[in-house]
Amino acid sequence: MNKERFEFLRKDYVQGFPANCGFEVERVAYGIFESRLQIQPVHRQQDGFVHAGVIATMADHTGGYAAFTTVSEKYRILTIEFKINYFKPAVGEVLICRSKVINNGRKIKVAESEVFSVAKDQEKLVSKAMVTLIVVPAANLA
Repeated sequence: MNKERFEFLRKDYVQGFPANCGFEVERVAYGIFESRLQIQPVHRQQDGFVHAGVIATMADHTGGYAAFTTVSEKYRILTIEFKINYFKPAVGEVLICRSKVINNGRKIKVAESEVFSVAKDQEKLVSKAMVTLIVVPAANLA
């Protein structure tokens, strides 16, 4: 992957619903994507924890972009399945998602996403997701 492709993915990640959520890109490398979210009141559920849907969206989207770093601009990545486990409530000021491709097949890819909450500069693993993705030609989506 060249620098221009990574810059494209960095910008492409933050649009539509993920942009509305407030996700930001932290790091992009081949097979790796990391994002962050400055937690706002709108991200919280009734008990004050970050809503599970926000965490799931972050894990899925970031995992998808980790896979997106492994294909050329001729292809797109679509989620076909994901499973998420929640270990503890997400509290604090920031969420960080670190995703990496753990099976880099030509047609089917699997990414692992770990989501951490950060409070007072302490990271705590709050969830882990396995995201299965399919590679499709960009022309098929037009």
